[in-house]
Amino acid sequence: MNKKFKIDGISCQACVARIEKAVGKIKGVDSTTVNPISEILTVEADEKKVSSEDIKKIVSDLGYGIKERETKLNKATLKIDGMTCQACVKRVEKAVNKLEGVLDGNVNLTTEKLSVSYDENSVGLDEIKKAVVDAGYSIEEEKKINTVTLSIDGMTCQSCVSRIEKKTSQLLGVETINVNLATEKALVEYRKNEIKLSEIVKFINELGYKAVKEDTVKDLDGDKKQKELQNEWKKFIIAILFALPVFYISMGHMMGMPVPRIINPENNPMNFALIQLLFSIPVILIGKRFYVTGIKLLFKFSPNMDSLIAMGTGAAMIYSLYGTYMISSGNIEYVHFLYYESAVVILALIMLGKYLENVSKGRTSEAIKKLMGLQPKKASLIKNGDIVEVDIEDVEKGDILLVKPGESIPVDGEVTEGSSSVDESMLTGESIPMEKTPGSKVVGASINKNGSIKIRATAVGSDTALAKIVKLVEDAQGSKAPIARMADVISGYFVPVVIGIAIVSAITWYILGTTGKVVLSETPAIFSLSIFIAVLVIACPCSLGLATPTAIMVGTGKGAEYGILIKGGEALEMTHRVDTIVFDKTGTITEGKPKLTDVISSGELSDNEILKLAASAELHSEHPLGDAIVEGAKEKGLKFAKIEKFNSITGMGIEALVDEKNILVGNQKLMKTKGIEVNFTPEEDQLSKEGKTLMLVAADGKFQGVVAVADTVKKTSKEAVKILKEMGIKVAMITGDNALTAEAIAKEVGIEIVLSEVMPEDKSIEVKRLQKNGARVAMVGDGINDAPALAQSDVGIAVGSGTDVAIESADIVLMKSDIKDVASAIQLSHATIRNIKQNLFWAFAYNSMGIPVAAGVLYLITGHLLNPMIAGAAMAMSSVSVVTNALRLRFFKPKF
Repeated sequence: MNKKFKIDGISCQACVARIEKAVGKIKGVDSTTVNPISEILTVEADEKKVSSEDIKKIVSDLGYGIKERETKLNKATLKIDGMTCQACVKRVEKAVNKLEGVLDGNVNLTTEKLSVSYDENSVGLDEIKKAVVDAGYSIEEEKKINTVTLSIDGMTCQSCVSRIEKKTSQLLGVETINVNLATEKALVEYRKNEIKLSEIVKFINELGYKAVKEDTVKDLDGDKKQKELQNEWKKFIIAILFALPVFYISMGHMMGMPVPRIINPENNPMNFALIQLLFSIPVILIGKRFYVTGIKLLFKFSPNMDSLIAMGTGAAMIYSLYGTYMISSGNIEYVHFLYYESAVVILALIMLGKYLENVSKGRTSEAIKKLMGLQPKKASLIKNGDIVEVDIEDVEKGDILLVKPGESIPVDGEVTEGSSSVDESMLTGESIPMEKTPGSKVVGASINKNGSIKIRATAVGSDTALAKIVKLVEDAQGSKAPIARMADVISGYFVPVVIGIAIVSAITWYILGTTGKVVLSETPAIFSLSIFIAVLVIACPCSLGLATPTAIMVGTGKGAEYGILIKGGEALEMTHRVDTIVFDKTGTITEGKPKLTDVISSGELSDNEILKLAASAELHSEHPLGDAIVEGAKEKGLKFAKIEKFNSITGMGIEALVDEKNILVGNQKLMKTKGIEVNFTPEEDQLSKEGKTLMLVAADGKFQGVVAVADTVKKTSKEAVKILKEMGIKVAMITGDNALTAEAIAKEVGIEIVLSEVMPEDKSIEVKRLQKNGARVAMVGDGINDAPALAQSDVGIAVGSGTDVAIESADIVLMKSDIKDVASAIQLSHATIRNIKQNLFWAFAYNSMGIPVAAGVLYLITGHLLNPMIAGAAMAMSSVSVVTNALRLRFFKPKF
């Protein structure tokens, strides 16, 4: 059982430890967890050994109030605006997780999304949203109305516009329509569940105009991001155009460059100050979001990266304004103490850094874009005998669609008419096209090669295989790996600590300078101000926050390209720790269906004659072994003989009259019952030792030979085992088959550890036993009976050709059903975790070295102080470097 209890009276961490220890001692309890924020006790236990009342009594005896909670679990994903760094992530997570009823809330800074699991009986989604808003952020609501742009030909004047708008807006389901005569376009908002886009287009065409859907990108979020990038680039260009003159005016005369006399600090100090102020104002206005957000969060005692920038550049601006005032009062010495150039150049550099960071972040989701791009935009719908081209969104379950040669199959379906070969490599990785005939299943986005077929739509929209894969990859990319927790904890304290360091450093240097204990290169006030600004602007919590999610996004995306679907950051991280792989035999190492392997004659008939008679007799059999014999005969091109009589003998085999011969095909018990003497040759004995199933064949009362059938090993299984062993991983095989068959298969592929004759329900027990011995186990399977073992293992890996239950229970899905991809998944995990560690190392190292340098440590040794502008540039590029490093994973290739 998995039960949750509300505890009253928890006051400290000692209470948490006390409750967990007491409940954990109850016989039958597997694990206990107390959340001190929500005061929720979660207990996993064997309900046959322990009851809720037992748990309540123990906790009550400790002096705490307790009541069982009925839970109604739900999950939601919210898009959050306003987050800039890992401090924001920590703030949102803390605000959400402290709500009673929230079980888990994780924020991904890269995707700007909050994934939350909560109990509907205790907390509502509106309360969660309110907590996010109260924390200082906003939630972007998902639009339920579809928006589309139509190009319209045939309009000549404003009356045409009015006509189209008036008539079309009266259609049920059309929310709004705005027509632009100049661009000849219409922006339409409509409710998809009430009207189809094709109906709107048809209506406008019937009015006498020609309307077509504009070929726009469906990914509206992508469009928005692109516009945001363009806007960021424009802001940077404007900022740098104003910042460069300020930099030249303030620094030009120091570098021997000509400065007009009218603004020369020696000749016209007031002009010198005012012109810098005038050029600085546009930059400050463009970067106002840093001040609005940063100062607001500063007053809420939750400062973020914007707060550091606002404080640093704001201090420079305020001091410069004071200096300008002093110059206007006649104190021209302040002409040397203006910091306008530092403020505006820092802002411009940070804008450039954010732009480059967002460009890089956009590349991390290329896998999703590629997957989405596979789906066709149109479908040929057969309606009342006519073929109508419709948008893919308008196809409904049960519709009959025509797919011509060379076209992509629009949705998942079943062939109702025609035959063709279909390229499904985008899903399975299998390069050989699959033959499709009436009754065959087809998947959306696969390519119809050489024949027209009609299909009945069985899954559309989010229910298609492709949509589920996209969702799986999206969910994985939005997940958080355990390795990220360290960065989460540190970043929660990061910004306040940096502000503290900046203040302490500035005060320390000011005291050292004014007391004469250290000779400063500037006045104590200016020197300490430089220290204060440099420390604030060089610190970068963003690089910490981006270190993990960017690598996970690229890693899981790269896995999807190779047909390896990894369901989350935790699975991705755990995979690199695996030291033992347990393969299920049937359908994983082997093909999963019997196949004819050998025919050996022991009598008067030839091998082909024996196979022909046996296959002819088995034509009427429904046994899988009989099907294998029939298929084997077909592959050899043998013609089947006429059958006059057929009789199935339960548990023994079959009897039939074939070509006027009385044929028996079955086991030794059948031969003994019919009084037929059987003498095996050494070859036949060897087949039995190899674990193959022998079907004995007799004709007219005389034993003629054997037909051997076996579940054959997949072509890549032996190579996969070899690769895993070379990687230092132990390989085991688990099966319900007898020891002889299991040993034979294991020997063929090179596996030494064999767990045979294991009942389906006991597979998870065997996995648990390996784990108790210290092994980190990955289980690879495909069947329903593998699901418990997949769930028990540290990493469950399902082959894509397996059952839905197995795939649902697994952490990783191999779409190509090639177990060599197990090694690829492990290698990808190693590469991704290595990349994350690199990112975290450089993020920590950057701040560990950068902040002390900015605080003036090196000044005591070298006499040089870090310029705040250089600090700003370094901060801006730190996040870019982390994301760029993560993007190197795009070049990952399996090493075999």
